[in-house]
Amino acid sequence: MNVGAQRFQSDLEREGVSSVAVDWAPPAGGSPELIAALASLDEGKIAAGNQIAIERFAAATPHLVDFQLAKDVIPGMRDNLILHAGPPITWDRMCGPMKGAIMGVLMMEGFAETPEEAAEVAASGVIDFEPCHHHDAVGPMAGVISSHMVVQVFENKTHGNRAYCPVPEGMGGKLLRYGAYNPEVIENLRWMAGEFREVMHAALSKSEGIDTRALQFQALHMGDEGHNRNKAGTSMLLRALFPLMLESGMPLDAVKRACDFINGNDGYFLSISMPSSKLCLDVARDVEGSSMVTAMCRNGVDFGIRVSGLGDEWFTGPAQMVHGLYFPGFGDEDANPDMGDSCITETAGIGAFALSGAPAIVQLLGGSAAEGVEISKRMYEITLYENTNFSQPVLDFRGSPTGIDIRKVIETNTLPVIDTGSVHRLAGVGQIGAGITAPPIDCFEKALMAFANRYGTELTSKNE
Repeated sequence: MNVGAQRFQSDLEREGVSSVAVDWAPPAGGSPELIAALASLDEGKIAAGNQIAIERFAAATPHLVDFQLAKDVIPGMRDNLILHAGPPITWDRMCGPMKGAIMGVLMMEGFAETPEEAAEVAASGVIDFEPCHHHDAVGPMAGVISSHMVVQVFENKTHGNRAYCPVPEGMGGKLLRYGAYNPEVIENLRWMAGEFREVMHAALSKSEGIDTRALQFQALHMGDEGHNRNKAGTSMLLRALFPLMLESGMPLDAVKRACDFINGNDGYFLSISMPSSKLCLDVARDVEGSSMVTAMCRNGVDFGIRVSGLGDEWFTGPAQMVHGLYFPGFGDEDANPDMGDSCITETAGIGAFALSGAPAIVQLLGGSAAEGVEISKRMYEITLYENTNFSQPVLDFRGSPTGIDIRKVIETNTLPVIDTGSVHRLAGVGQIGAGITAPPIDCFEKALMAFANRYGTELTSKNE
């Protein structure tokens, strides 16, 4: 029996010796420091904290309730503040697509007339940059939100917290979230913040909101995974919205343009799935003793995670490259490291964690349907419970693996898997492929050491 390195078994095979290989690695990569940190934690007390976090997460009931300008609803929003995806980052360290998106909204907001002026304003210090997550928001790719952009408003009917996400511009062509800032992009943003917002606000004012967790559940049974494939979710969202839009009292031609806009964007539901996931995860934050991850995100330079029992502190490492398939004409040299807040979906137990039920997307990611099933199965090793709100039909309706546990990630040497798009490193070029990536192990190692420093001795329970 050969345990560990494959090359030893190869030697045996060359000598004609029958052998069996066991895939094994020492816990925590064999690090004495990390192993000691794991051993210092009281399993019973950590389990109690995790139980509270999971119960809060599972009880959340996200609903889409409104469309509003960011300045009117996002806490702490102000004219000189621009929100971005990922953990905190300064202008001088930002990647090309994020800088391009910021230049676009600075022109839209009237801070500059040209891209060159916008870059100067961004570097001048008069503009504040803060993560979307610091303001109850999430944004795809660059994730940029400014005061006069329209955002979708979500409310957790159980706990009362809210979350916000920008309206997606579309799937193809020049898009702000990829760093494009040409006049057509800015004009489209203004239409979304004007006529489109007015139609959608009027439509939702006629209802108590749309139950988005129910839509997520149904979409997972129809071939979506809630991150890269959202065709079913978008179709069901439009089915729920259309009667409300017709009853909104808005001019029929405006209603038609709004309907066509959503219908023409197969990926629209990602902007529903992301904030719905955030609403559920936010109520699981700040639970004493919980080792559950409550956020994962990236800004194209850094990858960051948050842990329930460690509050709002970020634990970061370098953003990783995406491995999969490129569109014709592109390759590794063109790609930017992974970016965006969209892996909040994996944090909530869908996305790549639900790849077993989305065979249509797996081929685009460079894999097979069987590999998608294996990825979903592997994620059970690092999670706290099986979420029946997101069951997976291919796995006999087994609940989706949910609640990433930093201890299990380190102990098993297994990183969360993320399925995502690959974006060009230059502003405005756009998506150039799709594939699989993962956080750097650094995030989890730092988080575990901080967790052990805080909870490695007797816990003082602060939970009710």
